Amino acid sequence: MPILWRGFYYLHIDALHLPALTGWSKETIREAYDQMMDYEWKNAPFSTGVLRWSEEGQKHFEDVRVLFHLDVRILVISAVCLLLLTLIRRRMRLSSHATRAPSFYAGLGILIFFGIITILAATDFDRAFTVFHKIFFPGKDNWIFDWRTDEIILILPQIYFRNCAILAVSLMAVGVFFCFLSGKKK
Repeated sequence: MPILWRGFYYLHIDALHLPALTGWSKETIREAYDQMMDYEWKNAPFSTGVLRWSEEGQKHFEDVRVLFHLDVRILVISAVCLLLLTLIRRRMRLSSHATRAPSFYAGLGILIFFGIITILAATDFDRAFTVFHKIFFPGKDNWIFDWRTDEIILILPQIYFRNCAILAVSLMAVGVFFCFLSGKKK
């Protein structure tokens, strides 16, 4: 959700006092973010508005674009699978020994897996941030920006990414709740 809804970032511009911290206007910050996101989603030429950027910084955003598009593919595939499983489940009868439907156990698995990750991230977000980048950008360090050459990092503070993670986990929790709800045996 945070990568698809730009308004989530816009809410952070004032909340994180980015104009005061950077010296750039709200419009300049928003333009830099929008141009970077247009590159990610619309295959626009890479740009960060008037903010300086390096070739290494651009390469990182190329890698990010791959992950963003993979996220959307996974979302679409998951939605189709969920729809198909829902239709199939309506036609199947559960064993009389089953106390819960498969969606309950799917939700439980998601809860345990992401619950552990959330607890680890909550105890040391800096480390979780580093581990995330080492997993999803193996062998690369171009995600470690130098603000003097890649000014975009000044308007993308780590707290923003933490808030993206909180939003994602919160939405996942809502999904798990519905898995539990639909997982009651009828």
